[in-house]
Amino acid sequence: MNSSNPFKNLKADFPASIVVFFVALPLCLGIALASGAPLFSGLIAGIVGGIVVGAISGSQVGVSGPAAGLAAIVLVAITSLGSFENFLVAVVLGGVIQILFGVLKFGIIGYFFPSSVIKGMLTGIGLIIILKQIPHFFGYDSNTEGELPLFQSDSQNTFLDIFDSVNHISPGATIIAVIGLAILILWNTVLSKKGKIFQLVQGPLVAVVIGIIYFLLTQGNVAYGISADHLVKVPVPDDFSSFLGQFSFPNFSAIGNPAIWVTAFTIALVASLETLLCVEATDKLDPRKRVTPTNKELFAQGTGNILSGLIGGLPITQVIVRSSANIQSGGKTKMSAIIHGFLLLISVILIPTLLNMIPLSVLAAVLLIVGYKLAKPALFKQMYKAGWKQFIPFTITVLGIVFIDLLWGIGLGLAVGIVVILIKSFQNSHFLHIEDKSNGKHRIKMTLAEEVTFFNKGAILKELDSLPRDTFLELDVRKTRFLDNDIIEILEDFSEKARNRNIDIKLISERGTVENPTSFLEFFQLRPKSA
Repeated sequence: MNSSNPFKNLKADFPASIVVFFVALPLCLGIALASGAPLFSGLIAGIVGGIVVGAISGSQVGVSGPAAGLAAIVLVAITSLGSFENFLVAVVLGGVIQILFGVLKFGIIGYFFPSSVIKGMLTGIGLIIILKQIPHFFGYDSNTEGELPLFQSDSQNTFLDIFDSVNHISPGATIIAVIGLAILILWNTVLSKKGKIFQLVQGPLVAVVIGIIYFLLTQGNVAYGISADHLVKVPVPDDFSSFLGQFSFPNFSAIGNPAIWVTAFTIALVASLETLLCVEATDKLDPRKRVTPTNKELFAQGTGNILSGLIGGLPITQVIVRSSANIQSGGKTKMSAIIHGFLLLISVILIPTLLNMIPLSVLAAVLLIVGYKLAKPALFKQMYKAGWKQFIPFTITVLGIVFIDLLWGIGLGLAVGIVVILIKSFQNSHFLHIEDKSNGKHRIKMTLAEEVTFFNKGAILKELDSLPRDTFLELDVRKTRFLDNDIIEILEDFSEKARNRNIDIKLISERGTVENPTSFLEFFQLRPKSA
């Protein structure tokens, strides 16, 4: 690509940008709905993510905007912080923290989280999205902003809301939601593989268009029509000044609230993780195999979140759904993402009335598919087959997110992941090879691992104490590059016990072999530090 001429690949980038726009429009509205935020805030985030982040980012094919992965945070934060304006302060601060991450070269932060925890995070978010959208799917929009938590001590929560929706089903909203869901499933499983037209025109857009047509055809029908309460509500400006009046602004007087800082750090951490994961995925999908500079990407995302928060938008990340749609549609450079942002801006200005004909239940159907893709049953099976060391941190993360909140879930999953690492370290400190008796003595070979720390004390001490009398122990430390002083002290103590139990020790190191060393402390103090 010739970076001095951004329009060089416009023939490929413009058609791709149209596809990304068609994917992004319903998702911007849907994620705002799932987040319990004004629907206009999702469009703002999409516009900023496309134009601003797209221009600054070092990624040529990644597309940024509001992400399902942050919906759970936004949902809880708007209520707990008292207002949407207070929440916007957290978005701005989260952007500042992301820029700091980039300056401090934290682009590798994603590598410090076990994949089991990251997969658990995305799965937990997917489950929350599904649970939150079930009432909307059936046209039960008494809680249109979606602010109810999954569990709380009073009389109302998400699960009760789901049960209540059974008694308040809106026939029209439910019918079009079922039709929309069927279209999405058909598109994903069959039609998308049949021809280029079905890749150019995406399922979510078709579901939304069918929803608008259904609303227009059934207007005035009491039984099967869709009332205004069940439709998208994007402000319709009369002129430019009223258009500007739609934007919300942060309430910086609340900046001293510690909860805002906690939310800001949570947004920065999760948005950075989701972005870095997406960057890794999109770089692999990129036909040209270009590598995105991760620290520059954090700077771009932080800049986008600052601007989005300042004008009333949701938090932004790079998102895999839009990015993969861009790549599959032939997008070559970042111009595709930038143009899609301008298309969103034009739609907000020119067709807000049309947007307000979209049934909320259709957006719920779109989000059910999004949630399902994040929390596929096959993933649970895959993690189970990977073994308990993967499955337990994954499960704890999912349960923590669903039953407590996102930050607790990640924290618990990470804590369990660390415990698993310690258990593995405990188990892998040494390898024992027991041979047959020879000359009346057991021959046992113990090979120490490359790194042996105080975590391994219990395992090594247990093995040494269990050695029977009249044993010949061959202790091999040739592969050991770090040996904690605690372990050396154990070996020193054992040398005295060995003499009392007629145990002969042969120490094999890179410096040679020593029979029944008189002092392990002296021996290892004389070893080269590199070993």
